Amino acid sequence: QKSLALALLLCAVLSLSQAQCFVKRAPPVKTCCQDDTDKTWHPVGSSWRNSQCMDCTCSSCCAGYSTPQEFPDDCVSVFDKSQCKYIVHKINDPSVMCPVYAGVGK
Repeated sequence: QKSLALALLLCAVLSLSQAQCFVKRAPPVKTCCQDDTDKTWHPVGSSWRNSQCMDCTCSSCCAGYSTPQEFPDDCVSVFDKSQCKYIVHKINDPSVMCPVYAGVGK
């Protein structure tokens, strides 16, 4: 039983170790919590996306987007904050989209 508990604990720790997520201190027996970025209030148990494109609950926030890691050298990734996503396009022609081979997050 101890090894099963240890395995479950390790799985939980691994899922919390993503670079694009962070754990927040849980509110002490309250019905609402405050978003650290926007300072807006939300009911315990709810989820929301803040102005920094983070998907949050009262206990954690994670990036609400994927960050491109591998794409052609003649391309550039630009974050579109209004859509909460990266656009990868040709450096010299933003109208030509580029393929993304690998990304991190979401």
